[in-house]
Amino acid sequence: MGHPGHRGCLPELWPAPPGRWSRLAGRTWWGSVQSGLTHEAHRKEVEQVYLRCSAGSVEWMYPTGALIVNLRPNTFSPSRHLTVCIKPFRDSSGANIYLEKTGELRLLVRDGDNEPGRVQCFSLDRGGLFVEATPQQDISRRATGFQYELMNGRQALDLHVLPAPCRPCSDTEVLLAVCTSDFVVRGSIQDVTHAPERQESVIHLRVGRLYRQKSRVFQLAPEGSGHWQGHVTTLLECGVRPGHGDFLFTGHMHFGEAQLGCAPRFSDFQRMYRDAEERGLNPCEIGME
Repeated sequence: MGHPGHRGCLPELWPAPPGRWSRLAGRTWWGSVQSGLTHEAHRKEVEQVYLRCSAGSVEWMYPTGALIVNLRPNTFSPSRHLTVCIKPFRDSSGANIYLEKTGELRLLVRDGDNEPGRVQCFSLDRGGLFVEATPQQDISRRATGFQYELMNGRQALDLHVLPAPCRPCSDTEVLLAVCTSDFVVRGSIQDVTHAPERQESVIHLRVGRLYRQKSRVFQLAPEGSGHWQGHVTTLLECGVRPGHGDFLFTGHMHFGEAQLGCAPRFSDFQRMYRDAEERGLNPCEIGME
């Protein structure tokens, strides 16, 4: 077994015999558990893995047997209000991923069914993850992996689970997004590129006002012109096109990507903000100059 490196957020691995390894990653941790290269072909071992980080990834090299992945976050409570979302790696193969509770299994991801951008979400109180290796003639070329995030129920609504994800936001939704989003910026659309294989569009932005951001989505333009640039993603089906004028862009970070939420024209946002301000209904304040 490779030696775990501790940099803050530790999973617990039960058991972890020498000579078998895979990788688990939290935001600040890399460690090791078993791989299947040293397994005897007829053995069907099941191992327990406890993850304490709120986000990270699991990679199981040369899978045989099964893993029970228990999500036990240190940073959230109570667990019944949490949603877990997983996103398989594009080249993940060698195992099926199930939702498991009290011995009952529900298939989430079938081996080889790695639809680009596919995300599966479920409430944490509905169970944990059961990752079962599928029979293979040669496991040495197989690796099963996925990213995971734990979030409150409201955040999970951003992950393509709304009944009409491309509909315009209401005034109330825009005002709330300003207060709760991971990024809030004023800017314009420079270009839009489409990725049909991932069923998403990438929107390239020129940002003149940065109200809030996480993970440095937007960087100062190199020519020193005083504006920022970056990109966000949205569903291909929304049909986003380049357009003139300024917008207020909001959204959340999921699996390392900035995903677009509400994006009204800035003039419309000014109107709804001032109307709510006059009635004392603004959930938070933002500089409008």
